[in-house]
Amino acid sequence: MCRPNSDSRSLVLTPGLLLVALLFAAACAPADQGGANATVFEGARLIVGDGSAAIEDAVFVVEGDRFTLVGPRGEVDVPRGAARVDLTGKTVMPAIINTHMHLPTEREALITQLQHNAYYGAGTVVSLGLDNTDAPFQVRGETVPNGARYFTAGRGITSLEPGRSEAPYWVTSEAEARTAVQELAAKQVDVVKIWVDDRNGQYQKLGPALYGAVIDEAHTRNLRVTAHIFALEDAKGLLRAGLDAFAHSVRDQDVDDEFMAMIREHPNFVQIPNLPGRGVPTDLNWLSTIPPTELQEIMEGNVERPQAQAGFGIQARNLARLSGAGVKVAMGTDGGNAWAAHVEMEDMAAAGMTPAQVITAATSTSAEWLQLPDVGTVATGKIADFLVLDANPLDDITNTRRINAVYLRGTAVDREAVRARVLGQTTQ
Repeated sequence: MCRPNSDSRSLVLTPGLLLVALLFAAACAPADQGGANATVFEGARLIVGDGSAAIEDAVFVVEGDRFTLVGPRGEVDVPRGAARVDLTGKTVMPAIINTHMHLPTEREALITQLQHNAYYGAGTVVSLGLDNTDAPFQVRGETVPNGARYFTAGRGITSLEPGRSEAPYWVTSEAEARTAVQELAAKQVDVVKIWVDDRNGQYQKLGPALYGAVIDEAHTRNLRVTAHIFALEDAKGLLRAGLDAFAHSVRDQDVDDEFMAMIREHPNFVQIPNLPGRGVPTDLNWLSTIPPTELQEIMEGNVERPQAQAGFGIQARNLARLSGAGVKVAMGTDGGNAWAAHVEMEDMAAAGMTPAQVITAATSTSAEWLQLPDVGTVATGKIADFLVLDANPLDDITNTRRINAVYLRGTAVDREAVRARVLGQTTQ
């Protein structure tokens, strides 16, 4: 028990006694001391992001860049002196994690895109396979103000594809495939990306001997491999070779029982659906960083497209079957559109996933796939990346678009400044 010293006589403190006195003072300090550095967010419905039931009337505390306390009101000891933010009527969820994008390789354009992604609620993004400059690796090690955290696969690996991007490694032998992985490992990429696709018969696709060499070499160096795929036959071959994730769904046909049996043998495998457009008109009025002329062009293509509907149907059925079987599903969008994650989440729900499953895919499962234990959920000790929404996405997944505020690393993103920057660059 700590008691004040009642002896009025003066003490001469030697260095050793001074240390003891300081330790004693620290031990006796009030437990809530330091609350002035904390912010308490209270009253919101909290979607944790791990598939558990939402916490109604939640309270969570942010200190620095971390969540330090999370729970229902009445079960969280709020630090005395903390700032308070009333979120009554709002819904909070973890920031979105987009595991498949293609972002600029020039520094300023990349930074703008990371901020643009943050504007729409992404806290973490990954660029898959077209990063052939040093800028992405430099930015990866930085904290971009008002920007999403960034990871990269560097240059991906494919067969010869004349006329397409020359950013990836074009390999023709097992030796070249292994050398490419070795170079990627030396640059400490976050994942290895391969393409296995003949592009509608235009090229000879990366075959089993070559993609097998890539996967083997990557696993030897503790790197995981994700694949762009199209055909069911190739998906089966990649599973046999030990692939870690699909960066797209099987797109040529419905998956069969053999495929499902194979994928059940890989419990840590991750499916990133990357669904195509549904081919039906959708609401685009929520896009607030698009100049009117560009938005008008997008709206002109926002019509019924029967062929697209058929393509979506195949992939939607495949996603529903995999999700229903308990296969891990993460979220990725391809391309570079900062708002595309919200469209993808709507499409995932249209394919049959529940809003709660979609949110889990876009947060904690994506974090797990990227081996990022410090993000993906609103939980004590995690980085404070979260969205404040004006409506509940568990009722309607499109409510993820109704963003009131975005917090990354415990700090509110200046969304108006980002919007001004994006619109200013777009209209120049």
